[in-house]
Amino acid sequence: MKRVFLTVVLVMIFSCSKNESSGNKDVIATEPEAAPKVVTDPIAEGKSLIEGSDCLGCHKLDEKMIGPSYKEVAEKYENTPENVEMLAEKILKGSSGVWGDVPMPAHGFSKENAKFMAQYILSSK
Repeated sequence: MKRVFLTVVLVMIFSCSKNESSGNKDVIATEPEAAPKVVTDPIAEGKSLIEGSDCLGCHKLDEKMIGPSYKEVAEKYENTPENVEMLAEKILKGSSGVWGDVPMPAHGFSKENAKFMAQYILSSK
């Protein structure tokens, strides 16, 4: 009885410990690539990104807090592709001295998301 038990245990150990790459090496399991997100409304996307971030800890839509309100920023900068790019860079790299002594720290958003955020800010006149 002990021999049968040991034989079963040994067979199980060796069969379960096979290297998964042995056997058919032509089969490669891969995850399907995620489809790129299609943004139909960049302003709404920017608003959503801001609402889900830490931005509202220092900024409000229409009143100054630690940083300027979004309406103040929109009044200072015309809504142009160049200004969207410039503000996206400030969001990503941080900024200081434009609105006072308190610096805005750099943020780890993607460049595309920072541009959506800047578009939303510049549309808030």
